[in-house]
Formats: sequence, structure tokens, C-alpha cells
Amino acid sequence: MAGCVARRALAVGSRWWSRSLTGVRGPRPLCASGGAGAFPPAATTTTRRHLSSRNRPEGKVLETVGVFEVPKQNGKYETGQLFLHSVFGYRGVVLFPWQARLYDRDVASAAPEKAENPAGHGSKEVKGKTHTYYQVLIDARDCPHISQRSQTEAVTFLANHDDSRALYAIPGLDYVSHEDILPYTSTDQVPIQHELFDRFLLYDQTKAPPFVARETLRAWQEKNHPWLELSDVHRETTENIRVTVIPFYMGMREAQNSHVYWWRYCIRLENLDSDVVQLRERHWRIFSLSGTLETVRGRGVVGREPVLSKEQPAFQYSSHVSLQASSGHMWGTFRFERPDGSHFDVRIPPFSLESNKDEKTPPSGLHW
Repeated sequence: MAGCVARRALAVGSRWWSRSLTGVRGPRPLCASGGAGAFPPAATTTTRRHLSSRNRPEGKVLETVGVFEVPKQNGKYETGQLFLHSVFGYRGVVLFPWQARLYDRDVASAAPEKAENPAGHGSKEVKGKTHTYYQVLIDARDCPHISQRSQTEAVTFLANHDDSRALYAIPGLDYVSHEDILPYTSTDQVPIQHELFDRFLLYDQTKAPPFVARETLRAWQEKNHPWLELSDVHRETTENIRVTVIPFYMGMREAQNSHVYWWRYCIRLENLDSDVVQLRERHWRIFSLSGTLETVRGRGVVGREPVLSKEQPAFQYSSHVSLQASSGHMWGTFRFERPDGSHFDVRIPPFSLESNKDEKTPPSGLHW
């Protein structure tokens, strides 16, 4: 129907992003608001960010942030592209893309490019397809409002041998799938507040987008490539709960005359239904090439038992695993509870833990 308005609301903690677009033929204004949380009228084409009434500053008015662009159906976003995250609602900027292999157990690939058949869940073969992800910076102003839905210190590295910490993190660094990018433009020369923004990007009004990579960003990407690289993504849906897993190799450490290999894995849980569910338990099976099989059970994940609802459908977190072997597999289930007290298990897609055998030395501190 001509003039039909598509409207989407994104709940992020106590903060709301509301999008109201007509046809997406051209750019639409993007504004920030401290309004009372009601959605804009159906006739409007303005995108607003709303704070809930319990967190609303008195007298807050609309403040222009930028102008929406038409999302790209084909091709990649360039370094310096500003965006809103379509699920978690934060403002961010693209640093550089990664070409990953997506193994989606819900979709049969008609033209397989690569196949995997890891341990767990029987012998179902999954075909991989190329999918674009982006390394991005998160605006520090939005971090407090997404911390209950997505970790803002999820990208971790092994610390120095002489460091008392086992791991360290870079705050406000994330990986975002191409379809989660809602691009926009801004006239602000520093539109994203992050300590690395000025260090990595340079404003150039002759370019589109007007933020180009400094040599610092190129050098950082090259030196840390083995520990940042996103190569495989695994996805599976059970009873309308979609689980996406992205494993990362972190490096090897020597401990008590043996080698210990480390990985981090990022997991995103999405409720594709309107029914409210709550994660209660996790059950992992961890197989090591050395021949060991470990079972891990526990309440929730990272100390939380997130509720997935229509208003807040997603939760994302990262964790770590170490093996005394250069490779292995992980798989398992999450147990969810319905409002009536009944439970159901959601499969975690099996994924491989592979080391970069050519890279014997993990990063010692942050390379610039």
C-alpha cells in the first residue's frame, strides 16, 4: 500500500530506539530524544532514540544525530561507516570487514562451497557460505544502556607472561553481522565517543564516508590479525530460539611444562517468537584432541539468567575455554523456562576449536 510506514522498536536496557521509515527511498533524519518512551506517530519519518520514563531527564528534547542511509543489500560497508546496531541499538563505526564462513544448520545450501561435520548432534552435514562481519567501535555513551543485553568488553586477549592477569579486554570493540548494520551519516567530525576513534580514524570531508583509516589502524589490524580474525560462524534454531556461536583462537601459553591453548567464543541468543522465555541452565560437552571429554553444567551464563521477550529478544556474551591440545570441539544445550514453569532444551551448534599452528606467539600487550 502506498505510503505504508514500517516501524521497528528496539529495546536496549532502559533505553529505546524507535525507527519509522516510509519506503526507504532516500535518507531520513536520525534524532536522539529523552522522550517518555511512546513511539512516534505512524506518519512521521523521523528516527528517535527514547529513554524510558524512569530514566528520562526532565526537559530533554530531540537532538539530531544524523541521517539514515539505505542499508546495502549487496557489497560491503567501508571503513568509517557510522551505523546503529539493529538488535542492540548502539551507535558505532565500522573499522574493517571480515569474510567469515557461516554454517547455518537451519538452511540447506544449494551450492556448497565447503562442508563440515563436527562432533555432536549426530552426523548432520552443514554447508558453509561466505558472510560479511565487521570489526566496530561502540559509542561509549551507549555502553551503559546495553550492558544488560550485550557485553561491551567481549573482545579479550591473552596478557603478557609476566602479567598477573590471564586476560585483558579492549572495551567497546565488537563484531557485527552485515544485516545488523543500519547506516547513517553525520556532520559531526567526532560522532562516536571512543578512546580509539581519533587514533584509528581521520576526518576527510572529501570522502564518503568522511572518516578514513589512519596508518595506526592498518598497523594494528596487521599486527593483531591472528587474534582478531573471525573465520567461522555457527547458527542453529530450536523452538524459535536461535543460537549463534563465533569461536576465536587466542594463542598458546606454557604452563607446568605443557602447552595450554586458549579460545574465546561469543554467543548470541535470540528469541524469534513473541513468548517470553528465560535461560536457566547451560550444559556443555568439550572434546579435546588429546582424547578427553569434559562435561560442564551450571546455572545461567556469565552469572546471569537472561529473559528473552518481544521487547528485548536478544542476549550476547563471551566466555573462554582452554585445552592441553591444539584443537577440539564444543557443543551442548541451553535449558529455557516458559512462564508456565515448563522447560525445553535449545541446541548449541557444534563448533571446532582450531589453533593457528603457524602463530606460536600470542600478542604480548596491545600492538600498535
